[in-house]
Amino acid sequence: MCRWSRLESWRGVLVLLLGLFALQQGVGAAVIKGKAWLAPLLIERAWQKTLEQGGAANKPWPWAVTWPVARLRVPALEVDLLVLAGARGSALAFGPGHASASSLPGSAGQSVLAGHRDTHFAFLGEVSPGDHVQLQLPDGGVRTYAIRTSRVVDSDIHQLTVEESLESLLLVTCYPFNAIRAGGSLRYVVYATPTMSPPQKHTNPGSELPIFSV
Repeated sequence: MCRWSRLESWRGVLVLLLGLFALQQGVGAAVIKGKAWLAPLLIERAWQKTLEQGGAANKPWPWAVTWPVARLRVPALEVDLLVLAGARGSALAFGPGHASASSLPGSAGQSVLAGHRDTHFAFLGEVSPGDHVQLQLPDGGVRTYAIRTSRVVDSDIHQLTVEESLESLLLVTCYPFNAIRAGGSLRYVVYATPTMSPPQKHTNPGSELPIFSV
C-alpha cells in the first residue's frame, strides 16, 4: 500500500512538471506571436507620426534601435512595406532595411535597401525590367523608380559600388530564393532609376559597400 502511495505521489509530481513545461512553452509561443502581431502596428504608427511631423524620426517603441525611414510599394505585386533604418541585426526581422552607408532614400546618390529572401524581399524574384517601385519619403513625397536590370553577385568576391552622382535604388537579398539553408554568399541585386529627372550632386565617383547577409 505504501509503495502504491509513493508511486501515485511521483505520478502527481511528474504530471505537474509536464504541465508547467507545457505552460512555459505555450506562453513563449504566445509572446512570439504577440510580438509578430504588435510590431507592425507600432512601426506603422511611428511612420504616421513621422509624416505628421514633416520627417522627424520616430522609434516604434522606446528601446528600439531602428525606425521607419520610407515606405516601399510595388503596385503590380501589391507589395507595401515600411523600410527601417539599418540593414543588419534585428531591424531586418521587422522589414527591409536601409544601409546607412548609402544615400538616404529619395536623395541624390545610390540608396541600398536589403531584406530577407524568404519574407519581405521574396517578391524580388517576381519583378521584371520596367516594373515600377514607389518610395514614400518621410516628408510625404513619393519617388517612382523603374527597374532596369537585376543580377546575381558573390559577396565573397564583389562589393557593391555605391555611385554618389545620380539618384538610384538598389534592392538586395540573398540568393537563391528557394535555398534550404541561409547564409550563402550569393546576392540578388535589383537596380532601379527614377522615372523623373533625379537630383544630382558632384562628389566622389563612388565608394564600396559590403553586400549584406540577408
